[in-house]
Amino acid sequence: MQGIKTLGQFIIEKQADFPYAKGELSRLLRDIGIASKIVNREVNKAGLVDILGEAGTVNIQGEGQKKLDVFANTQFIAALTSGGECCIVATEEEEEFVPIDSPVSKNAKYIVCIDPLDGSSNIDCNVAVGTIFSIYRRKSVDGMATLEDVLQKGTEQVAAGYVIYGSSTMLVYTTGKGVNGFTLDPSIGEFCLSHPNMRIPADGKIYSINEGNYVHFPEGVKKYLKYAQVEDAATGRPYTSRYIGSMVGDIHRNLIKGGIYMYPTTSSSPNGKLRLLYECNPMAFIIEQAGGVASDGFNRILEIEPKALHQRVAIFIGSEKMVRVAEQLMAEYSPVADLSLPAPDKAIAS
Repeated sequence: MQGIKTLGQFIIEKQADFPYAKGELSRLLRDIGIASKIVNREVNKAGLVDILGEAGTVNIQGEGQKKLDVFANTQFIAALTSGGECCIVATEEEEEFVPIDSPVSKNAKYIVCIDPLDGSSNIDCNVAVGTIFSIYRRKSVDGMATLEDVLQKGTEQVAAGYVIYGSSTMLVYTTGKGVNGFTLDPSIGEFCLSHPNMRIPADGKIYSINEGNYVHFPEGVKKYLKYAQVEDAATGRPYTSRYIGSMVGDIHRNLIKGGIYMYPTTSSSPNGKLRLLYECNPMAFIIEQAGGVASDGFNRILEIEPKALHQRVAIFIGSEKMVRVAEQLMAEYSPVADLSLPAPDKAIAS
């Protein structure tokens, strides 16, 4: 019988991959795991207590905050503050980054960017929601960490992950050495290794996009949707449309089964809608480590230079072959001036 390996044991085993960290990164990942268990407990009993619905406040994105959003945000900030390894938390729910200045964190080296509860609008419907996080090493060496420490390219991430609160609760993360998934065993209260060395299929048959915005999509996206819906036995088309409305839920499914998730620009969101630092960068890091691709339609997500804390971008992410087709159609039908992709294959759109 194969023994159970917990998240804590796995992190300790892999600590040798980061000799410069001296255990801080391992403890930081542990802190995030602990906070996610607390959030999971509240998500699972949300229908039984007064925690559903609106909190009566609006976050920096102009979005009404759900009570669970506020709860999750508070829990993660508290866990990262008390852990002592984090000097800044940047979260979707706060207008400015949250500096951590306490005796235990005076030598902290890490910055965490986090979406505490992605897809929380689905909570009332008992649909999967999640947490997305990204970890960077601080660049500055003196004084308090600054915004410049936060605004790093995705290529500078030292770890990223997500937690999906669904029929089972899973934590999936990477430190740049592959992707591993851990399922929470409620009987012992531990995340246990259940999906070692996760790899996304190179191709798939699922596309995920809010087709209700079709008339507002760039022409390249419209062409891709037509391509996905045309029958072609050689490529396995037509594809299946699956859209949960939770980035974590949609990408987690596609990571396992193969597929593409798209949140393009629209006429009402000309820069895209999802946030670069705490949604797109961590998901791009995970998917690339699993063998997939993440793009804004023209450029690699991880190479985009962040200019602002809550910067928004478009994203096309998932199985390599599917994303490359979308990029080629964007190049042909929705070109941009700095496009550096190879010439599109016009036969693809047929």
